[in-house]
Amino acid sequence: MPNWNLWLLREQRQGHHHGSTMADTISKAQRSAVMAAVRSTQNRSTELRLAALLRAIGVTGWRRGFPLTGRPDFVFPKLRIAVFVDGCFWHRCPLHCRPPSSNQGYWVTKLGRNQTRDRAISRALRSSGWKVLRIWEHELRRKALPKLTRRILRSFRPPPPSSRPRIPRSRLPLPPAQRN
Repeated sequence: MPNWNLWLLREQRQGHHHGSTMADTISKAQRSAVMAAVRSTQNRSTELRLAALLRAIGVTGWRRGFPLTGRPDFVFPKLRIAVFVDGCFWHRCPLHCRPPSSNQGYWVTKLGRNQTRDRAISRALRSSGWKVLRIWEHELRRKALPKLTRRILRSFRPPPPSSRPRIPRSRLPLPPAQRN
């Protein structure tokens, strides 16, 4: 079925008016403010695929909509793990992101800001003691699931003990200034 809205838009750009268009009732600045305020609440399809995978491999304890910096898609509060599912286009996947050929200046800047914000959020969470796991949208495809499953399970393991033997504080030598 043809997309009539795209056809109509092309016709209008070429100067053909079919009488079915209506002038916008608000200014360009007001329309821009309204559109800027539109926020997606969820990336449903990818988040639901990840939730199904987590259930299938027996991972539990996640929360969605948890109030945390950067609004992670899944949060494991007890483990202090934040999981983000990044769309290949919006977060500039090196394998799959193909910026639009029109209005390139805008898109390069926009997608660059998204990447900068992602790095800042990950850094802020890590500095406050959270582990951050970022999953690309393409990793949720059937072919990539075994590799993603291993990566998820590996990230939920506790860190290996330090290679240095731990010395109790009571047995540590005193600094020279505190010796008698």
